[in-house]
Amino acid sequence: MTTRRIRSAAVATALVTAGVAACAAPGSGGSDGTSVVIGVATEPDTLSPLLGYGKDGNSKIFDGLLARDAELNLKPALATALPQVTADGLTYTYTLRDGVKFSDGKPLTTDDVVFTYRTVLDKKTNNTSRSELDAVKDVRASGGNRVVFTLKYPYAPFAGRTVLPIIPEHIAGKQDPNTGSFNTEPVGTGPYVLSAWSKGEKLTFKANPHYWGGEPKVKTFTMAVIADDSVRATRLRSGDLDGAVLPPQLAATFKGENGKKTYRANSYDFRAVTLPTENKVTGDRAIRRALDAAVDREAMVAKILDGAGRPAYGPLPMDDPWFAKSVERPRDLAGARRILDEAGWRTGKEGIRVKDGRRASFTLLYPSGDKVRQDHALAYASDAKKAGIDVTVESATWEVIEPRMKDDAVLAGFGSAGDPDFGLYTLLHSSLAGDGFNNMARYSDPAVDKALDTGRRSRDRTVRENAYDTVQRALVENPGYTFLTHIDHLYVLADRWQGLTTQLEPHEHGFASGPWWNIQDWQPAK
Repeated sequence: MTTRRIRSAAVATALVTAGVAACAAPGSGGSDGTSVVIGVATEPDTLSPLLGYGKDGNSKIFDGLLARDAELNLKPALATALPQVTADGLTYTYTLRDGVKFSDGKPLTTDDVVFTYRTVLDKKTNNTSRSELDAVKDVRASGGNRVVFTLKYPYAPFAGRTVLPIIPEHIAGKQDPNTGSFNTEPVGTGPYVLSAWSKGEKLTFKANPHYWGGEPKVKTFTMAVIADDSVRATRLRSGDLDGAVLPPQLAATFKGENGKKTYRANSYDFRAVTLPTENKVTGDRAIRRALDAAVDREAMVAKILDGAGRPAYGPLPMDDPWFAKSVERPRDLAGARRILDEAGWRTGKEGIRVKDGRRASFTLLYPSGDKVRQDHALAYASDAKKAGIDVTVESATWEVIEPRMKDDAVLAGFGSAGDPDFGLYTLLHSSLAGDGFNNMARYSDPAVDKALDTGRRSRDRTVRENAYDTVQRALVENPGYTFLTHIDHLYVLADRWQGLTTQLEPHEHGFASGPWWNIQDWQPAK
């Protein structure tokens, strides 16, 4: 649930014009399917799993003990099988696959697995996702090729956490995990090796000659970093790119175009407005409840997403089995105004509410170049105005946004697939308030904390369902965010390959997720 930083549209456009030109154009060596150039909106800050890269799987440089298939079912990767789990749910044992080598030719060992997990869990390592492994008490090698995890408490979805990429101790163990060269010069067991990285421009990968899963047909691929959605679409149309991540309205412009195919992936990815509790306006529960009632989610799906999404009534999508069915709610402007009236927010000049001399006014930031977020922000401000709340929309780079998140609202994106704990805990638990991009709203509700802890620590499905129902209902009465839409991810690619599929995707997409999640399995079209 980490929001990646991106450069401003103006800077990114200038960089990418030069960067993409340096990439092989699709027609110059890529048409046989051995080379692919993809346009993405963002790049990672690091390529080290020790700092959070690839933690949800699908990294092309690394593998985890387990991986996920197209339906998100867990399957063996570096392990030979799914883990053996003791009856009390406190011990997980994995057996490593024989003959696996890192891209430098050195063999994978159990020591590498132990090193990876212990380093991530070390508080000196700057990994803001450490709380995801809170259940781990110890990890150790246990004879032969076995690795044993001992948990502090039964954590039902623990196996899903072991898609975490494994890195080589013989390289990373000699470096500071926070500043070492491994962050930009990674070595892994995955199907590809990073061959070049021009920050803000592109990352180029080549096939790993030591890959245990067989030699990929796509020999090289490049991720061209193009922050601005419109520029990315233009580059795709001009032939500089083989494919691109696009927002719905731009993806629609390629409909029916010969040689292009659109892929649509359902996702857990949602757009929401963070409402900082320390801001005197957004910290007022009546303001937050009124905004929740005033927003027109259906219109946002229809007009901004062109139907490629669903209204968001909370962090879980409506078709998720953990969704609390009765929390759907229609837009209610009259209700929003009534909430404000009852809380003492009176209509003042220009229709804006005032209480104790304070105007119901705040700033909403969104990242430059992101048209979908821009449109959400503008629609949100328009809806809020009808209830008497003045929202000033402002674009900025993430470098500008991050230090302002404590006081200003942000049009943010979150969402994790696999288990409700994966997304809800980092979004809402008060222990993570202000911890980087975790709990950006600094939300704190004792009942929610208790339910999140119960859901995390129980193996009983009914107990967990009740806990996550409690969380979702509490967010209606005491929202720390205004949930807007769950978005479908759209990708447009030149139709020259076979084997492309999509997964149910998390918020983090484009760079690792997307139709290229299994690029190592692509075949040239006949």
